[in-house]
Amino acid sequence: VQLQASGGGSVQAGDSLRLSCSSSARTFGSYAMGWFRQAPGKERDLVSAIGRNGDRIYYAESVKGRFTISRDNAKNTVYLQMGSLKPEDTAVYYCARSRNWNPSNARTYDAWGQGTQVTVSS
Repeated sequence: VQLQASGGGSVQAGDSLRLSCSSSARTFGSYAMGWFRQAPGKERDLVSAIGRNGDRIYYAESVKGRFTISRDNAKNTVYLQMGSLKPEDTAVYYCARSRNWNPSNARTYDAWGQGTQVTVSS
């Protein structure tokens, strides 16, 4: 399976971006999806996750109220709408899929996208 993340870029603080992650697998709807991010010198952390049917959603505290995750199973795509961006949101963002709902455990994800860079300047 291939996960292709896109939509990153360089923006100013307060701006918005929408990340997309498309899957080549026809079984996309069988997986929970997560967005992780990794800043230079830091560990990869979960930002948000969504259940197979969008019935379960998780947000890291740092992004609650600013980011919205959604998915379109007909298009095999998961989105991350990011608003009120802050310089501390600067990172490479990765999408990943998991058979299980244990969103913060990176080991449960069996496929990862290549990452898309988000840079927020003040």
